[in-house]
Amino acid sequence: METYPAYKPSGIEWLGDVPEHWATVKGKWLFVKTDRAVRVEDEVITCFRDGTVTLRKNRRTSGFTESLKEIGYQGIRKGDLVIHAMDGSAGAIGVSDSDGKGSPVYSVCTPQPQSNAHYFAYLLREMARRGWIQALAKGIRERSTDFRFSEFAQQILPLPPLPEQRAIARYLEYMDRRIQRYIEAKERLNGLLEEQKRAVINLAVTRGLDPDAPLKPSGVEWSGDVPAHWEVRRLKHVCRFIYGDSLPSEARVGDEFAVYGSNGPVGSHKSANTLAPCIVIGRKGSFGKVNYSQYAVFAIDTTFYVDRRSTSADIKWLSYSLRTLGLDAITKDSAIPGLDREEAYSTRMAYCDLPEQRRIADHLDRTTSKIDDQIERVEMQIELMKEYRTRLIADVVTGKLDVREAAAGLPDEMDEDELSEGSGEPRGSELAEVR
Repeated sequence: METYPAYKPSGIEWLGDVPEHWATVKGKWLFVKTDRAVRVEDEVITCFRDGTVTLRKNRRTSGFTESLKEIGYQGIRKGDLVIHAMDGSAGAIGVSDSDGKGSPVYSVCTPQPQSNAHYFAYLLREMARRGWIQALAKGIRERSTDFRFSEFAQQILPLPPLPEQRAIARYLEYMDRRIQRYIEAKERLNGLLEEQKRAVINLAVTRGLDPDAPLKPSGVEWSGDVPAHWEVRRLKHVCRFIYGDSLPSEARVGDEFAVYGSNGPVGSHKSANTLAPCIVIGRKGSFGKVNYSQYAVFAIDTTFYVDRRSTSADIKWLSYSLRTLGLDAITKDSAIPGLDREEAYSTRMAYCDLPEQRRIADHLDRTTSKIDDQIERVEMQIELMKEYRTRLIADVVTGKLDVREAAAGLPDEMDEDELSEGSGEPRGSELAEVR
């Protein structure tokens, strides 16, 4: 990839210079807004924020607001440029990969002969990323902007020659697939590392550290055998869950102590309601999630907490043990799910004496920290790749990089060797080194 030999001012505020041979033109000369009738066989198409426009069933089937009557729905065809009028500022702009029907909130556009829909989908999402669509706000909903065809039609946009548009779109689609496969492989690796971490914790808190210790049946189906000198106790005989306190966000002042919600830190405050160290357990929202802090914190009213006032066990060991009890499945409220404290108290768990608890906690601190370091490195690789993807799209679609030659050398389809090359597929050594 190289830069173009010469540039000129585009006259477009958000864009800057463009290659000298590119033109500029208003959107209304590039696309025509369609108004197709819906056919009986048409299924619902959804425009997602990542630019995917596809049949809803291809992506997911839950989490949508279903319309009782499909009033105003319109026909969409494969290859149409679809702009989500109310979510375009968040990137919900793309080219449909299917025939179907869509909400009247979509602007469904067909390209004119000089326009490639895929190129302009990338360009419009770059406009959204730079905040230009948000700056065109005419809507009144907070953090949302109506970006309808009337606004799009008046925007001055760069117009590379049509073969160049196709080359840019082809190159970006090819690179996008490779980058996405890399990210997915890294995410799978992190999933395996998380599983390994859970297995290490579960083994230590149910079997201890001595592999030769005699065992006995625990009487707990999920736990199996435990060391013969251990006990099996109900949770209520090990600790007490204390309710967190109300602390509205506007009342959180000072930064001496972290404020913990059900999913972890959510701010800071001048005072704490726990002693150090402590465990904060999600009660509502991310119920059953276990967070440990070596410092005193303010646990809010969506949580329970445990500190040395409510247990005689080692706090760190207890935090590891609680993670193995399946607290996120203990709820009686189907409308607003939450952790049922009394039912949680009846859960049985393996229990050893305080010195052994501390040895187990120290062992798990050392072992899981290695896994956490590995997870953090993989997460950093994922973030760097996402940043690279963002920068690459921005530079290519706005003419800062010339990819015509690179696009001409691309294969029609990636073969298996290309898919695996540099994909970040988990290797055995990436897991074995933290065992």
